[in-house]
Parts: sequence; C-alpha cells; structure tokens
Amino acid sequence: MSQLPLTGIKVIDFTGVQAGPACTQMMAWFGADVLKVERVNGGDVTRHQLRDIPDVDALYFTMLNSNKRSLAIDTKTPEGEEIMEKLIQDADVLVENMAPGALDRMGLGWEHLHKLNPRLIFGSVKGFNDDSPWSDLKVYENVAQCAGGAASTTGFWDGPPTVSAAALGDSNSGMHLLIGILTALLDRERTGRGQRVSVSMQDAVLNLCRVKLRDQQRLERVGYLEEYPQYPNGTFTDVVPRGGNAGGGGQPGWVLKCKGWEEDPNAYIYFTIQEQDWGPTCQALGKPEWIDDPAYSTAQARQPHIFDIFAEIERWLADKTKYEAVDILREYGVPCAPVLSMKEIAYDPALRSSGSVVEVEHKERGTYLTVGSPIKFTGFTPTITGSPLLGEHTDEVLASLRYSEEEITALHEKKVVVSHD
Repeated sequence: MSQLPLTGIKVIDFTGVQAGPACTQMMAWFGADVLKVERVNGGDVTRHQLRDIPDVDALYFTMLNSNKRSLAIDTKTPEGEEIMEKLIQDADVLVENMAPGALDRMGLGWEHLHKLNPRLIFGSVKGFNDDSPWSDLKVYENVAQCAGGAASTTGFWDGPPTVSAAALGDSNSGMHLLIGILTALLDRERTGRGQRVSVSMQDAVLNLCRVKLRDQQRLERVGYLEEYPQYPNGTFTDVVPRGGNAGGGGQPGWVLKCKGWEEDPNAYIYFTIQEQDWGPTCQALGKPEWIDDPAYSTAQARQPHIFDIFAEIERWLADKTKYEAVDILREYGVPCAPVLSMKEIAYDPALRSSGSVVEVEHKERGTYLTVGSPIKFTGFTPTITGSPLLGEHTDEVLASLRYSEEEITALHEKKVVVSHD
C-alpha cells in the first residue's frame, strides 16, 4: 500500500495523559498527521511522571504519543489563539480530554469550532456523559472503573471491590472514541458536515461490563447465578457479586497452580471447562471415568463440587510447568493459557514478530519498548516511530501556516511558542 488509510487526515491532538492520546496515537499509526498541542511550560504531564531516566521524557509519555508531531504553544495569548484558529480551520479532527468546561473557557467550545470549520470532527472524552449528575467531575482510570461497574464485580467475594490493571477507563475510552471519530469521518463523506463525538469513561467501562448487566437481570429474576462460585452452597444478595476468577460466559474456569508456583507468582494457567469438550478434557487429565460419571457428566452436576474438580486438576498440574501443561491441553482442545508476566510479554518472540510489541528509537532515551498496533491488516503494517520532543515541530508548523521567520522569532521572544533546541 503506497499510502496508509488515514493519509491526508489532519488531527489536532489537544489531549493529555492516556485516554485521548491512545486514540490519536492509533490514528497516527494508520497514517493521520497528528499534531499534539502542548503547554509551553512542560507539555503533557506524562512527560514528567514516573521517569526512569532523569530529564528525559518518561515512558508513560513515549508509549502513548508515537508517530505524532509536537507544537508547544500558549493558547491563552491572543497570538496563540490566532494560531489555534488557523490550525482548526484546516483540520479534519480535533480531539480533547480536558477537564469539564476547560475548552469552553478557552473560547474553543463546540459551537465556535463548528463555525470556524463546519467539516471538523470534534472528539471529546469526559468522565461522565452530559446527562450525568456527575458530569462536572474530573475522572481518572480507577474512578471510571468504579463508576462503570467493573470494580464492584471484580475480585473475591470475601474481599473489597478491586480495580483491573488493564486501562478500562483510559485506553478503552480512547478506543471507543476512535470508533466514533472514524464513523463520523465516514458520515462526513456522505453529508459534508462535521459533528461532535463524545465518549464518557463511565459509558466505555460499562460497555465492557455488559455481561455483568446481563447477570444483574438474571439475578433479579431467579435469585441466583448458577455459574458463580457461590452457587449452589453460598448465598446471593440483590446485586451481582464478585466471582473471583470464574468465567463470565457460563463456562467454568479458574486460575490453577502449576509447577514452581511456590517461587514464581505467575506459575499458573487459566483452565476452562467447556461443556462440549468435557470428554476430551477428561482424557487429557487422565480421568476417563469422569466422562460418564453422573456426578461429573453435566455442567449442572459438576457445579456443586467444581472446586474439588479444580483441586484434582491442580494435582495433575503439580509436575508440569505452565507451558508444558498448555502444550498438552491444547492437543485435546482444552481452552487454556499461561498466566504471562509483563517480563514474559516484553520478550515474547511471537509478540515481537507480529509487531504487537516493538522497539523504537527516541532522540534522547535511545531504544525503548512499546506496544504496536493490536489490529492487523493484510494491506499494510503500521510503522511505529518514536514520540516527539516537546515543541519539536513548532517552527515547522508555524512555517506551514505562512508565518515568516521574523514572525516566528517574535513569537518565541514573547514565549507564545517553544521549540526544542
């Protein structure tokens, strides 16, 4: 493919931290010209958070802003506002995830943007949607997980609500926004009009918790949830409980110990018992007698002593590493996977060869590891490049807006803009 699919799409990235940058980074991977607009004093806050090398952009920033350009500008000045309006008039997409009302206070609310450029797609991430009584609240990752229903249904039944390490609130919201922006761009091809596309982090988390909303309705109707560990010997209240590591789709599953678990906290596999594969599962475990035993032959019969079954499987796993166990079980069609540590992920040769994990060069930190595109195409493979330095492309952008060298120098002298030395 000579051109990437989003080649020619101009994106103003008015975002920070994770939700917005995750969205715009993927657009950049797919060919869009993404211009990250940052504060002159420090830029995106993640440039400085959790640094591993002094005075160098943190990995938090580099892993969310690859393939972008950077413009450092003081948008609160008249000159900065003029530059922004020129950029907006020529842009296809503007994405923001600022605090509620921040863009309006800057004079860049949706109504004004739409007048400046009726074809503009305005993408926005907020914590809660406009109809929420909490629409004015600032929201971060774990706040969104709690508000979206994920935390209340995660963890063990005898412990507190638990948040996930996966960015269900941030990157997940960014991916939802990306879907909306691409849909709006397609609609613009038909109508010629831009529109506002908004995603709330609460809604995005809820969208991933739909099976728990399913369970709430089932619980209200029948009073129990048969696939949860609490059934049949435990008790249910009127809300969906936490189910530990149980499978959410009706197929019993659990995290089970493998050889070496005493020293290695990740020497485990996830083992799933599928109804249609019960026979092959029994053969794999060396328990052919379970196939026709009335106490084991159906999911309903197994549920009262499912943990006895898991304990028996753990005995089978005791002399096998998680990799050895998976290699045996896969031959019988048993759904399972090793619990992989982030170190194993980082050095996994298959993930590297597929481009899911990539090494890229950065002008100051050298080579670093980051995620590549999780979406694979037959027509092209995204090339991941390093993130920009703060203001690295400031002068280039101003020149493209037909500012003269003298005007650019004056803007620097007034500290309206900053470029990287």
